[in-house]
Amino acid sequence: MRLGFIAGITTNPNLLAGVPGSAEDIIAALADICPGPVYHQLTAPTLQEREEEAQRFLALRPNVGLKIPMTHENLELAARLSRTGARVGMTASYSPAQTYLTAEAGIHYSIAYVNRSTRLQGDGLALVRAMRAVIDRLSTPTVILVASLKTPAEVVDAVIAGAHDVTIPWPLMVEMGNHPLSFQTIEEFARAGR
Repeated sequence: MRLGFIAGITTNPNLLAGVPGSAEDIIAALADICPGPVYHQLTAPTLQEREEEAQRFLALRPNVGLKIPMTHENLELAARLSRTGARVGMTASYSPAQTYLTAEAGIHYSIAYVNRSTRLQGDGLALVRAMRAVIDRLSTPTVILVASLKTPAEVVDAVIAGAHDVTIPWPLMVEMGNHPLSFQTIEEFARAGR
């Protein structure tokens, strides 16, 4: 948050499993330090239980949002929650058709896993380009958010391909901010200034 440009936080079940404490406590703590949205991904096994889980997490803090895995059944839940003012993202979107339905349902985010899509479908960046083309064609407020980014080049390529927003882990953000030639230049200037 001290960087000053972090817009929000996304979590997923794997990340939360690696942190001590309940998901509710972790999401609440993150929401307390982040003024932007903090997204929790629904995992309950049935639609009714996912709706109950959604209400429980939305009640934690006003800036809590929801990531809901993209399925036809979950789309109905996401659309209903979006209409009540909840900030919702359809996650695990692997096709432009899913982005089209997300946009038509009035859901804020269509979320793609770029690296995973490349591994499973061949070209995650092509997916991002197609998703963005759908959004641009519809002139919808739905935003393309991309995750599963593993390198600085992949982050930049995803933005060039049309991602509005990216979610990246802290180590990758640090790597993006550092470059060996930057350190070399700093050292050269420091020597010259002595």
